[in-house]
Amino acid sequence: MGKMKTLLASAAMGAGMLATAGSAQAVEWIMASGYPDSNFLTKNVKLFVEDVKANTSVDIQLNSNDSLIKLDAIKTAVQRGQIPIGEIRLGVYGNEDPMYVLAGLPFIASDYADAWLLKDLQKEYFDAIFKKAGMRVLFYQPWPGQGFYTKFPVTKVDDFKGKKLRIYSTATQKMGEMLGFDATILPFAEIPQAFSTGLIEALFTSPQTGIDIQAWDNTSNFTYAGAIFSKNAVIVSEKYFAALSAEDQAGILAAAEKAELRAWEMSAETTAAQIKVLTDNGMSAGKAPEEVTAKMKTIGLEMMKGWREGASPEANAILDRYLALQ
Repeated sequence: MGKMKTLLASAAMGAGMLATAGSAQAVEWIMASGYPDSNFLTKNVKLFVEDVKANTSVDIQLNSNDSLIKLDAIKTAVQRGQIPIGEIRLGVYGNEDPMYVLAGLPFIASDYADAWLLKDLQKEYFDAIFKKAGMRVLFYQPWPGQGFYTKFPVTKVDDFKGKKLRIYSTATQKMGEMLGFDATILPFAEIPQAFSTGLIEALFTSPQTGIDIQAWDNTSNFTYAGAIFSKNAVIVSEKYFAALSAEDQAGILAAAEKAELRAWEMSAETTAAQIKVLTDNGMSAGKAPEEVTAKMKTIGLEMMKGWREGASPEANAILDRYLALQ
């Protein structure tokens, strides 16, 4: 708590500096992220930070692994101006707008090419949402395809019945329940304790998250389904961004463009290597049985109908355009 107060005080001081700082004077920002330094998403953010420092007067101090602000509170902290910049997970904000969970519908985008197309089509909509809230998205980072971490081999859909599953969004909660799980939304940081107390006994998440929480301590099987390529976003307070010189703004946007492309390349390259890490630690890994995949595709179509009912006409138009381009 003491560290957080000190850093937030520094951020406030930095905000004061912005009023008088020109491109020749260094501007210090602090940034919050929820993932460990070993996570490829954090590695990419660090490269972005280095690029910004090398090409602008902005020096970003990254605080990763929930060390400054918990992941689910970062968006609010940026919006309130407590910190200038942070990384968020879009899928946890489905209660604010259905667009946040569109990419979380099973098999709506079943590979990186489709996920990239969906991201591009969503961009204008997200830009409007964040602008209204006094923020902007700098770049998007995709998670690898998802899978099930269980203590048992997955051979059929009935294997899931009644099992307590941790998921990370309202969309994946609904999917889990439709598969027969007792699905519970829990923050990333609470997973180990939830296993130890029996609150959960399975996960649906990426290979990266499984490594981050050492899933082999609590599960023995990873069943890769692909199915969902959800996204994180690095966001910035418009107040802080607007106070920068035009040169620094352009430098940050250029670094963000590079970081986004690099994030998608890193995500695509990392899946096989990460699954090997799981097996090297004693887990069994394999692809989901056809029965499970077929059920998830059916669930995805059903969830899309429900998504349309809650989404705005503008959001539905984006989905229509995306489906027309498939």
